[in-house]
Amino acid sequence: MDKDLIYLDTYVLQKDMRIRLPKSVLKNMKIEKGITKFQIYYDKINESLVLKPEKNEKKQENLI
Repeated sequence: MDKDLIYLDTYVLQKDMRIRLPKSVLKNMKIEKGITKFQIYYDKINESLVLKPEKNEKKQENLI
C-alpha cells in the first residue's frame, strides 16, 4: 500500500479532534468543501487511517 500513497502535507490533530485537510486534496480529488462526506477506515497492518469520499454523495444531496 505504501507505494500507492502520494504525500500531500502534514497537519496536527487539533484539540477538538478535527483534522485539517490540505488544499491540495481539492486539486487532486473530486470533492467539495462543506458537501463531501468521507468514510474513515483503519488499516491495522500499516497503522494508518484511510479517508474515502462517499460514493452515493449526489443521491444524498437530492434527498435534502
